[in-house]
Amino acid sequence: MNTDKRNMMLALAFALAMAAGAAQAAAKPNILLILADDMGYSDVGCFGGEIKTPNIDTLAKRGMRATGFCTAPTCSPTRSMLLSGVDSHVAGLGNMGEFIKPPSSQVGKPGYEGQLNDRVVCMATVLRDAGYHTYMAGKWHMGEEKGVNWPVDRGFERDFTLMQGGGSNWDDMMYPNPAHPHLTFTLNGEPLKHLPEGHFSSQAYSDFIMKSVDEHKDDGKPFFAYLSFQAVHSPFGVPDDWLNKYSGQYDAGYEAIRAARIARMKDMGLLAKDVVPSPKLPRIPAWDSLPADKKKLSARRMEIYAAMLENMDYHIGRVVSHLKEIGKLDNTLIIFFSDNGAEPTELAMLVEKVFSPEGKKWFLDKFDQRPENWGKKGSAVDYGAAWAQAGVGPFFLFKGFVAEGGIRCPLIIAGPGVNHAGDINKSLIHVMDIAPTLYELAGAEHPSTKPGSKIAPLQGKSLVPLLAGKAETVRRPTDWIGWELFGNRAVRQGDWKILNILRAAGGTGDWQLFNVANDPGETKDLAKENPAKLNELIAVWEQYAKKNGVLLTGDGPYNRPGNKTTIEEDLAD
Repeated sequence: MNTDKRNMMLALAFALAMAAGAAQAAAKPNILLILADDMGYSDVGCFGGEIKTPNIDTLAKRGMRATGFCTAPTCSPTRSMLLSGVDSHVAGLGNMGEFIKPPSSQVGKPGYEGQLNDRVVCMATVLRDAGYHTYMAGKWHMGEEKGVNWPVDRGFERDFTLMQGGGSNWDDMMYPNPAHPHLTFTLNGEPLKHLPEGHFSSQAYSDFIMKSVDEHKDDGKPFFAYLSFQAVHSPFGVPDDWLNKYSGQYDAGYEAIRAARIARMKDMGLLAKDVVPSPKLPRIPAWDSLPADKKKLSARRMEIYAAMLENMDYHIGRVVSHLKEIGKLDNTLIIFFSDNGAEPTELAMLVEKVFSPEGKKWFLDKFDQRPENWGKKGSAVDYGAAWAQAGVGPFFLFKGFVAEGGIRCPLIIAGPGVNHAGDINKSLIHVMDIAPTLYELAGAEHPSTKPGSKIAPLQGKSLVPLLAGKAETVRRPTDWIGWELFGNRAVRQGDWKILNILRAAGGTGDWQLFNVANDPGETKDLAKENPAKLNELIAVWEQYAKKNGVLLTGDGPYNRPGNKTTIEEDLAD
């Protein structure tokens, strides 16, 4: 065979291989994973809220809403399970890193590294190895050790990242705690000393994702984009022209807003008509008992929160519109959810009760807490337990607790592979299910399946059959999911759930039994009338704890050194 003919055949073979590769890449969906922070279950319009979220609502109309979706009760444990597909006690976040410090007995124990550990592989690494571009913008909270646990170390090709769990949304890089007053940001694996003047988190993270997609839009490779908003985590912040969008809209108070949301949820088919919501917590004062000045200030805080959420929705709309403009939207799977329930803790209370005199002075010197400055750069405003209870809708408690108000979150999935248009799915879905779902759709192999691998196997279940309309649930009646954080425990099997909240955290300290299909508000404890089911599920929880190496020490916010308050006292208005 002469050289010209051989070269022509090689070129033809190469062209065919390239075409096959391009066809395979085209068959793989792009993935846009959008995570809201501390957003209440009932906040967005398509889940019963009065806050204007037209772009999120449009995603719900295009795809599927899941009403039985569960996460961990706080930020970093949820994110560890999202990115690994494995229980947080295996992935390194059995407790939040903020609490794994001496004298905690969890220090140095497997699963309690306080960061995403090497027993698991990050979703970005798996998808990168399957031929994806991998981009991240926003909150990380998975560890801060450079060379080990920055996003660039865990598979992200491009990143613009806030390393910590929260803080200012502006260019000042401030966190309202004297123990760690400065935020750390990275840009494509390098530390940032300064943020651009005029930085606002929701806009900046959305811009970065769009820019990253544009830089590789013509190379034929699919992308995985993780858009991890700071919104609506406290401290609340919103640009000046958004600050007054909700003026006067919360003057009726948190009880009226909550009741209206629950009524809409029932009308929308998200809740059964006969569902009884969890009662108002006893230490939350009745709205009508507040003096006029307190009502005004409380409503103002909720106004700013609502504006911040609508602003996040606006930027989600910008990203989706951009994907449509560049011809990528039809082949992009979009997943949207919140990382846990609404946040009840008020920073002002922590400053008063927990900060040292020096820390309190530092806070008051650094942050302008006048109501006229709320929501602006240099303020540290949040909204407290009363509005958080409105945010979680009918559920019991909120962020930080394994009750439904802490772990039940809105989930929307739309795009290729989702054979739904505005449908509601009520089955039990867990955040660990997202990783195996994406891997199946992407044709990606998890490294735990390889011979000799020491990587923890996936614990979640692929939702592909459910999304395709071929199944109503991916779980058998015998399947279970467990939770533990700060010593509070729960396990769910089918419609049944047991719950144990420590006395120090305001609970009974005993196991309670609920049928959450009939009683999602966890209002009727069935433990005494059904002891056999209770004992059966206690045994299941013990199986969960053994399998995942749970250390039941209770280390957390309600046994911190010097803290003598209970949850009720901490949440008192």
